Amino acid sequence: MKAIVVGSGFGGLAASALLAKDGFSVTVLEKNEGPGGRASVYSEGGYHFDMGPSWYLMPDVYERFFAEFSRKPSDFYELKRLDPSYRIHFGNGKVADISPELGKNLELFESLEPGGAEKLKEYLESAREKYDLSINELLYRDYRSILDFLSGRLILEGRKLHVFESLDKFVSKYFRSDEAKKIVEYSIGFLGGSPKNTPAFYHIMSHIDLTLGVYYPVGGMRRVASAMKEMAESYGVEFRFNEPAKRIEIENRVARGVTTAQGAYDADLVIVNADYPYSELHLIEPRYQSYDERYWESRVLAPSAIVIYLGVDRVIEPLAHHTLFLDRNWENNFDEIFDPERAGWPKSPSYYVNVPSRTDPTAAPPGCDTLFILVALAPGIEDTPVLRERFYDKIMDHLEATTGEDIRHAIRVKRIFALKDFEERYNAYKGTALGLSHTLFQTALWRPAHQSKKVENLYYSGHYTHPGIGVPMTLISSTIVAREIRNKYL
Repeated sequence: MKAIVVGSGFGGLAASALLAKDGFSVTVLEKNEGPGGRASVYSEGGYHFDMGPSWYLMPDVYERFFAEFSRKPSDFYELKRLDPSYRIHFGNGKVADISPELGKNLELFESLEPGGAEKLKEYLESAREKYDLSINELLYRDYRSILDFLSGRLILEGRKLHVFESLDKFVSKYFRSDEAKKIVEYSIGFLGGSPKNTPAFYHIMSHIDLTLGVYYPVGGMRRVASAMKEMAESYGVEFRFNEPAKRIEIENRVARGVTTAQGAYDADLVIVNADYPYSELHLIEPRYQSYDERYWESRVLAPSAIVIYLGVDRVIEPLAHHTLFLDRNWENNFDEIFDPERAGWPKSPSYYVNVPSRTDPTAAPPGCDTLFILVALAPGIEDTPVLRERFYDKIMDHLEATTGEDIRHAIRVKRIFALKDFEERYNAYKGTALGLSHTLFQTALWRPAHQSKKVENLYYSGHYTHPGIGVPMTLISSTIVAREIRNKYL
């Protein structure tokens, strides 16, 4: 049987490999020049940048995925556990390094507030319990009705998931200090939400980074993408790059193939890893769309971003591999992203700096650094060269003042990537960098479905679907899709 996969993000890479292993003849059609989707690569002057994902978390999910092929991640790339896991500037002059050693983090929390160590132990135990439940009962399941969501162990454990409580309120039951709260809440930004609109269930993120650890795949996240492509090709998957899909051909509720500018591809089934709303609204006739424009307009979108790629001719010592600069009043940042009346370019932004050359000497020329600076923005706001440069200067002023480093005079490579680029390169709806936020009614059952509601052999994988945002989540999404297809067709 022939399967066409539209898009070679991590979801498309995973789906193509799994389907090929099951015996399908698989062709992947990709709009851009290489694999990885948002995990694209930008190289200039000896500097190499992962353009998108930069955190390697949940190593157990990667191991579980590669085990589907009787392989291990170490067969393809080396992992290094980061120390420090990351550094946080709190906006009040205080700086903390988060350690891969729990004991040191307990000491840190004890220094932040009385009884902080014991509070962190209790908090992490709750996070571990929810993580184990989610991995074993929640994440790897598909949801088609409320009965799927409230079945088996979930009925018994449901009240413990804290889905009707915000993360911010939940965290406040444990911690009082601003610094402690920020350490356990910051990661929600990477899930496309704010502590006030994200269910407390997602405090599992603290178990993920503080207990499971933060890693770096030598060669960057692009090495993970190339490893998955290599594995897919070993099962016969054909990749066709620079060939965007123009239309999914559907007759009588059955997808017959995909048309590109270069030709037409027949298929027995189609899996879409491209941007979900773009694919529904532009590749499919309205009568076959599961979700129309009104649906997408009603969703809470995850943020877009401005990403600044800098190659500098010296090492910026105060920066760790991952460094977070959190504004003292960071609640304002979330309002500027999620409140439609306040949406705009942030006045006092929090931001993130990734320096892969701190760990990986191949990321930059000797004695140099690669800097990836990311600031979350509201999707759909105005994006012009003038606004970008003005905001770039604001961020660089703050970064240089905070680190005490004259960075701008060391720049040899500079590129700015923002909303319009997300729209043009990835067909991202309103320029979102991440898809849909993880609000209560955009979780599990309430995320867009893996299988089309109107086309019997059309499937979707990626960060819009369950379980959601992040590379591990897209691997799980494709595992679910492949299982559904296997059960139906084989």
